[in-house]
Amino acid sequence: MSSHACRCEVERELYVPRMAGIVDIRDETEKEKLFRLEMADGKPLGHEPGQFVQVCCFGIGEAPISMASLDDGTPGFELCVRNVGNVTAHLHAATIGEIVGIRGPYGRGFDVDGFAGHSLLIVAGGIGLVPLRALIQAALARREDFLDLTILYGFKSPGEMLFRDELEALSARADVDLRLTVDRPHPDWDGHVGVITTLFPDLRLDPAKTVAAIVGPPIMYQFVITECRLKGLPDEHIILSLERHMKCGVGKCGHCQISNKYVCLDGPVFTYSELKHMWEAI
Repeated sequence: MSSHACRCEVERELYVPRMAGIVDIRDETEKEKLFRLEMADGKPLGHEPGQFVQVCCFGIGEAPISMASLDDGTPGFELCVRNVGNVTAHLHAATIGEIVGIRGPYGRGFDVDGFAGHSLLIVAGGIGLVPLRALIQAALARREDFLDLTILYGFKSPGEMLFRDELEALSARADVDLRLTVDRPHPDWDGHVGVITTLFPDLRLDPAKTVAAIVGPPIMYQFVITECRLKGLPDEHIILSLERHMKCGVGKCGHCQISNKYVCLDGPVFTYSELKHMWEAI
């Protein structure tokens, strides 16, 4: 194969969507739905926790969506979608059997192999649980490779809790420490009340052997980073996934550029040691 042909094949893989069919739809909250899709060519997507895909609704547009499930070697995968724009509204109106285009997976995900031998502290705010769901699934699939597994999840109200059945199953496990909180008192909630940082004082961590993975609204990050540093976690053990509107997914359009970094290529997962001198990042 000539170099030109090789380049064309690479560009095809980058820019041309592969077809995928919606095989299941589940309501999670009033705003979010969980979609299970299968690649039409029968091949696995080959994604890692923390990566994203560009979902193409033909005639409508594209939107970047985080992977919500672990790659299990099958053509199937899951995406949890919040209804916030034209593409996501079209997805929310879709029915089983509809075909969409998938570009990706793109970006740098969580270094699950590098986390092995450490305790995992997973900190999720609101819809930030979606990309962390795949990381939790990876940790559970390899539970013996990790020390403690602690999950902190905060949300505005009980009605905004994602993956309720899965969280109930996690709370029943002796090898998982799950702590939930709502921002304000609510008549349907008898658990912890307060922003997610109010869960930190009771944590007992070995900072040298703990990695924190954090995903949530941008306003949450600086406060959670401060709490992690107060617990003694080194900056390279504080892992963040950034929210940016990624148009192309391949570092061409510049929409997600921060200083000399492209979130779609160099991230979306970064260590705090990489970000702390990039004032625009957080």
